[in-house]
Order: sequence, then structure tokens, then C-alpha cells
Amino acid sequence: MWTVASYVLKQRLAGRKRYPLVVMLEPLFRCNLACAGCGKIQYPPHILKSELSPEECFRAVDEAGAPMVAIPGGEPLMHSRIEEIVQGLVARKKYIYLCTNALLLKEKLHLFTPSKYLTFSVHMDGERDHHDFAVCREGGYDLALEGVKAALARGFRVTTNTTLFDGVDPNSVRRFFDQMMELGVEGMMLSPGYSYDKAPDQQSFLPRERTRRLFSAILSNRKSNWRFNQSPLFLEFLMGRRHYACTPWGMPTFNLFGWQKPCYLLQDGYADTHAELMAETAWENYGAESGNPKCANCMVHSGYEASAVHDTFFTLRGFLNTVRATLFTRYRSAESAALLEEKIVPAHERNPLVQIETRPAEKTTA
Repeated sequence: MWTVASYVLKQRLAGRKRYPLVVMLEPLFRCNLACAGCGKIQYPPHILKSELSPEECFRAVDEAGAPMVAIPGGEPLMHSRIEEIVQGLVARKKYIYLCTNALLLKEKLHLFTPSKYLTFSVHMDGERDHHDFAVCREGGYDLALEGVKAALARGFRVTTNTTLFDGVDPNSVRRFFDQMMELGVEGMMLSPGYSYDKAPDQQSFLPRERTRRLFSAILSNRKSNWRFNQSPLFLEFLMGRRHYACTPWGMPTFNLFGWQKPCYLLQDGYADTHAELMAETAWENYGAESGNPKCANCMVHSGYEASAVHDTFFTLRGFLNTVRATLFTRYRSAESAALLEEKIVPAHERNPLVQIETRPAEKTTA
């Protein structure tokens, strides 16, 4: 937190309005899951076989200068040199969130050394049935749970990363929070799903009003032991308690094709350098206020968490709001409590489009 705060304050003193907070580093698109809400593995085979080299990763991270690096994919643990990438970033004292579905985590832990700079951000989309439905893999939850337990036992930092789609039961999500806290993870990250053009399932993405309603039900009247690894103002944004404009430059993406315009979720071209990305992207054409239909329902963390962090450190009101939201976390609401009483048919019982893979879990390999 101190590293982020000092970095953001330096940007403010330098008069910069646009700056990266987290580099989204995708070293490959290959994955051992075929989630219905993700289109990464829809690329042709020659792309899925490709990888960024550690040197390419280091150049991108050094150029952007952000204090944090998220490594999604694909599945980064399938990268042939992932340990070299992590070691190089730790040596640069970057805070790394290695985003993994954890199917390979237990068998790959020996490649890494526990460090305050390395956190395994494990993709967990809720309780067992909901998670297995979301990732289209029977037994995926149990394998991920084994990976989390093994990482914690060996002293690694572990958080969870949960994407919520239309039809999720808020009571189930709240039970999931209890389970993760009991397990001992450091914190939880949340985001509503975004409609990838390549995703096989286009019916389960949340429009804005349903996003606010769902997150209000989940995050109001919350338990004091729930720990979230996110800006409290971003969580209030998801609940509909505050408004932010998108800042896609806050979490720029570097992958096999270069710097992706304008963000992690949209592909409107690529830049060769981070400087080119910042200077030549028509930022005014993106975000809900722009009128761009691709951005109309987006409320994901890669677009809006940087906005909340910017608010915290660039305005006195934002800083005071952050202090208040940090100290007072219950958000008592009778209206939101009533939402928990509504009958919900779980998505895995009502969506016939999503097929769950039932191959034996032990066949999962890098």
C-alpha cells in the first residue's frame, strides 16, 4: 500500500494525469481450461503455441514503470520460462500477482520462492458447483483448493480473484467469502464479467444496473472478517454508491502482439511501445461516457480500480472517503438484505449453452 501511495503521489507532483498503476502482462494465451466467458483460447494454434520471452517481459515492465505487475494469460504456469519471468520481476522489486486457475499450482510450486513481492492470485469463481460451471471443468474447484492449501503451507502469499456473471446467487457468494477467509487467503478480488467478443457464452454477462444490484446484495451488511484486496472505493463503485469514469491507461496490457489498445478487454490495435500507446490511443473514444457501445456495461477492475485509486490520492474528498470506507465496512442496508431473500436459480442449472468438461483431473498437464 505504501509503495502504491508513494508512486501515485509522485505522479501527482509531476503533474501527470495519465499513468500506469498495474501492467497487465500476458506472456501467453495458451490455457488448460476452456471457460465459456473467456475467448483467449479461441486464437489459432500457432498463436497459442507462442510465448513472450523473459527479456520481452522485462523490457515492457521497465518501460511502463508501474509498481505492480499482474500476470494473467492464458494460464501463466504453462509458460516454459515462467519462473525466470517471476525471478526477474522480483529482482526489480515489482509486486507481482500471478493469476492462475491453480490446476498446476501444486506441482509447480517448487519453481518459486516465497517473497513479499509474489502473490498467487487464484481464479476462484465461487462455491464448488458455480466455479466448476464457470470454468467448464468438473473437479476444477477441488484442484484449485489443493493448490491454494499447498501454497499457503509453503509460505506463499495467496489471494483469490472472482469474476461474477449474471445469475449468480449472492448468498452463495457470501458463503464463498466465509470459506476463503477460513482457508486463510490474504484477500479477495472481485469483478463483474465483461463480454469478450470471442467468448462462447454471450448470455451471462452483467449489464450495469444488474451489476450494481448484485454487488449491493453481496457487499452490504458484510461480515467484519471479510478481507478484500482492492480499493474500498472501487467496491463502492460496484455497489452503485459512487461514479467513476474509466481510466483504461491505468492498467495497460502487453502481450504477444504488443501494447493492446485501449485496454485488457478491447482489441482496437496495438502499439510497439508504452509511450506510443499513451500518446496515440484516442482515449476519449472509450469508457461509458464516450458512447462507445463496447464500453456501455463495463465495470471491471482493469478499467475502474485505477480510477478509484486516483480519487484516493488526488483529491482530499477521495482520501477522506477511503479512510471512512476502510474504517466502516458493514454498509448496513435493509433494502440490500431483502435482495438476499429473492429466489435465484443458479446459472449452472439454467444455462444449457455451457458444457462442463468431465475428463479426469489428473490428466491436466502443462
